[in-house]
Amino acid sequence: MLSPNALRNVVLALGMSASAATAQERQIRVAVTVAGTPQAAWSLWTTDEGVRSFFAPGSHIDLRVDGAYEIFFMPSAPPGRRGADDMRLLAVEPHRRLAFTWNAPETLPQARAQRTVVTVHFTPVGDDSTMVTLRHTGWGDGPVWDEAIGYFESAWNGFVMAAFKHRVAHGPIDWSRPPTLEPVQSNAIEHLVPRASQ
Repeated sequence: MLSPNALRNVVLALGMSASAATAQERQIRVAVTVAGTPQAAWSLWTTDEGVRSFFAPGSHIDLRVDGAYEIFFMPSAPPGRRGADDMRLLAVEPHRRLAFTWNAPETLPQARAQRTVVTVHFTPVGDDSTMVTLRHTGWGDGPVWDEAIGYFESAWNGFVMAAFKHRVAHGPIDWSRPPTLEPVQSNAIEHLVPRASQ
């Protein structure tokens, strides 16, 4: 009898379609290069003052592994409805990497009941610029998750990373009059190496 891995290899060798044999692992990936050091970019992502200058008007950040990384798009709403309530930091590598849990909007309750992972890398470019790369992973399969990844492609690519780039170039965002922003990339969803179907 063939092991599950051997059987999978036979199926792939026979040329069956990827959709029949595997599910694609996907990620959202958005990268921007901004003026300034990794330390300066890091400060914008890891302090309440920094986050509130481009990400959302409210936040609660406790910069340590398993500390809070809560982003409040509606700070005056009741707890649990302010945005990214109860999100946690998974990795804190100063000036290099930040990782945190994330949730879907209330309009997608099945996806919101789960957690995905956002990782932000800070890479020096020359002496006076930094590439900031955001990756959002941990997607499930099916229509609900397709809708969630589409929502977040627009949110990260068309708003958060565009707002971060705008913040570095023009200063803090005035939340009473947010700027008009353009997506950073034409499409930020990437399909990675297929994984075995569950």
